[in-house]
Amino acid sequence: MRKQVLVTGGAGFLGSHLCERLLNEEHEVICVDNFFTGKKRNIVHLMDNPYFEVIRHDINFPLSLEVDEIYNLACPASPVHYQFDPVQTTKTSVMGAINMLDLAKRLDAKILQASTSEVYGDPQVHPQSEEYRGNVNSIGPRACYDEGKRCAETLFFDYKRQYDLNIKVVRIFNTYGPRMHPNDGRVVSNFIMQALKGEDITIYGKGTQTRSFCYVDDLIEGIVLMMNSREGFTGPINIGNPGEFTILELVQKVIELTDSNSKLIYKPLPEDDPLKRNPNINLAMKELGWHPTIKLDDGLKKTIKYFRELLESGLDARQSICTTVST
Repeated sequence: MRKQVLVTGGAGFLGSHLCERLLNEEHEVICVDNFFTGKKRNIVHLMDNPYFEVIRHDINFPLSLEVDEIYNLACPASPVHYQFDPVQTTKTSVMGAINMLDLAKRLDAKILQASTSEVYGDPQVHPQSEEYRGNVNSIGPRACYDEGKRCAETLFFDYKRQYDLNIKVVRIFNTYGPRMHPNDGRVVSNFIMQALKGEDITIYGKGTQTRSFCYVDDLIEGIVLMMNSREGFTGPINIGNPGEFTILELVQKVIELTDSNSKLIYKPLPEDDPLKRNPNINLAMKELGWHPTIKLDDGLKKTIKYFRELLESGLDARQSICTTVST
């Protein structure tokens, strides 16, 4: 049976892949995006599909639609973008969540919240399991995103308790792949773009901080499985790749795969930048039967190919508001 599915932030990196996946499963998809960080080129290949619709809309304002399921992905997700307008970022996480929850409540629709590993802050527990309550600076420069997402989780569970709403919450760890914003300041896109251009590659801190990198196809599989998981299972649930790499290990892989002559330069670590980030995915394996399958080298090759083609097309120069980069 063809479901009607709403994807907020559907023109973004993750949202566009999710829209594509849902259309391939023969659902009817409504993509909602205000195009602050989302790009039309991410979804232009879907436009001819008669079951795909795009609405330019900011979810800080109510939206009236008829759908069966809602994936709430709308929110700037890179430090450069969410720190550009921190008040708007917090509003999108909080007011956007309220508006989508109210829509789901009116329709009695299932709703999934794309939360983040940032709710764990700079963790004192490693790896991070869903029971860990985090170590977040509520007044720091990253708080607009960290605390906004934490508040969104609170709202989702309060709507569950108060209105018995059918909710699902996933905590997304570092994800990469084609359609990433080329200048969003995230470590994978930053390294690849600098390597392909032959520029110096920026390392923040000593490069010994660690991250886990999940390829986008694996991530989308986990999100869809969570939406379709057993009734009553709400999460939150970690979706990410437990393979752990230092920033220096990542940059060496990028240099090798791009055959770049770029040199490394070191700058101070940004405030509140976590030193370790790695998901415990035992719950995802148990409840969803999910685990990532794409190795970092294989995913990087696909991502490098995308950015190389983007550079050759000349599009990257018109993509960004960013002036700094962060991991």
